[in-house]
Amino acid sequence: MKTNKHYIAAGLVLAAMCCIITTATTSCKRANATSSEEVTIADTTSTQGEEVTQTPLAGDNSIPQGARILMSVYPDFVKDYKNGKLIMSDGSTITYDDGRKKSFVELLDDADPEDMFAFNYDLNSWIPGKMQDAGRSRCEELFKKMYGNSDAAVRRNLVSVRWPFGQATNGGGVNKNIKTVKFTKINGANKQLEKVVAELEKHPELHKYLAQSGAFYWRPVRGAKRLSAHSYGMTIDIGVKFSDYWRTQARDENATVAYRNKYPHEIVEIFEKYGFIWGGRWYHYDTMHFEYRPEILLHARNK
Repeated sequence: MKTNKHYIAAGLVLAAMCCIITTATTSCKRANATSSEEVTIADTTSTQGEEVTQTPLAGDNSIPQGARILMSVYPDFVKDYKNGKLIMSDGSTITYDDGRKKSFVELLDDADPEDMFAFNYDLNSWIPGKMQDAGRSRCEELFKKMYGNSDAAVRRNLVSVRWPFGQATNGGGVNKNIKTVKFTKINGANKQLEKVVAELEKHPELHKYLAQSGAFYWRPVRGAKRLSAHSYGMTIDIGVKFSDYWRTQARDENATVAYRNKYPHEIVEIFEKYGFIWGGRWYHYDTMHFEYRPEILLHARNK
C-alpha cells in the first residue's frame, strides 16, 4: 500500500521532469531563433538623443553574414540575396563576392560588397592594428546605387542639418555664423547626425574640437582613383586644427606609419553610438573623418 510519502515523492519527480522538459524546449527555441552568426541591428527609430538599442537580426543563416548585415542596415536598397548576388530594390543585382584574391590596395580600389568586411574595426583598442582599415573599402557600385552616381544626383538628396559648433576657416579660426551642414537624407544618415549633435551639445568641454570643415564633396581619394566617402554626402570632417593624417608620414598605402591622434575618445564614442565610424580607427588614420557606415559597426560588434 502506497503512503502519502510515496505520492509526495512521485509528485516531486514529475515536477522535476516537467521543469527539465520546459527548460529544454525553451533552450531549443532560443537556439533556433539565433545562431553562432547572430547579428544585431541598430534601431534607427529610437528618439533623438537616446542610445541606439540592439535587436536580433532575422533571416536565412545560409546567407553570408555581410549580406545579411547590408540587408538589415540598408533595407530601402538591399532587398535580398540570391545565387551570390545582392538583389537591389530596383531589381538590379550586385555580385557579392567576385572571387578574386586581392592585395591590400586592391581591396580599397576595387572592392566588392564582401571586401567591405575584410578588415577589423577594433572597438576594443584605440591603436589600430597594422593595415587594418575597416571602412576604407567601399563597393562603389553599391554606394552609387544608394547615394547617387554623380555630383548632381547626390546633391538632390542633401538636406541641411543643424551644426551649432561653427565652420573652420582657412586661417585656423571658427566662423560661428555657419550653423548648418549639408548631409544626405539617404538611409536616414541626416537623422543619425542630428542625434550626434544633440548629444555633443551636452558636452561643452568638447566643443572646441567640433568646427566642421565640410561634408559633401564629389572627388577621388587623395592619391587614388576611387571616390572619397565625401562624394556620397554621408561623411563629415571636424576639428581640422586638431587632426592628424597618415599622409604626412608617407604616400604609399603599403608603407609603415606611426599612429597619432589628438581627439578625445568621448567624441568618437558618441559618433559610433549612432552609426558613424571614425577615421582614427584606421591604420591609415584620418582623425577628423566621421563616416556613416552602420554595417562596419554592426560587423565589429558581432565578430
